[in-house]
Amino acid sequence: MNIKIADLMAKQVITSQPHHTIDHVRKIMLRNHISAVPIVNGDNEPLGIVTSSDLGRGLKGTTPVSSIFQPHVYQIPAYNDISIAAKVMRKNNIHHLVVTHENSIVGIISSFDLLQLIDEHRFTMHNPPAEGKHSKKI
Repeated sequence: MNIKIADLMAKQVITSQPHHTIDHVRKIMLRNHISAVPIVNGDNEPLGIVTSSDLGRGLKGTTPVSSIFQPHVYQIPAYNDISIAAKVMRKNNIHHLVVTHENSIVGIISSFDLLQLIDEHRFTMHNPPAEGKHSKKI
């Protein structure tokens, strides 16, 4: 498999800024059918990320997203192989990676993007697991 992150990532990333409200970000997610919004500074550098699960905490909609965003943004370069993205997501139990070039956001990739590879049969397993007593057929 020689698919790069740039081949699979969403290239038009919708971002927000720290002073925007929770309601503002929620509307962005609903309107665009997305589940993560990177929070950026004026130079389009990632400061944090807000996901749909962050919005479910029952906070007031007028609260700035700076009070709820996840300050650690997992970033990955666009030229990396998608297997690296999958490893980072799995290791850190996350569903989104911000794709950057020279500290600026150029894309975003989600676990659903990786699942799309399997759905489209663009991924083949080199060493499939052997059927045994622990495997289930679906």
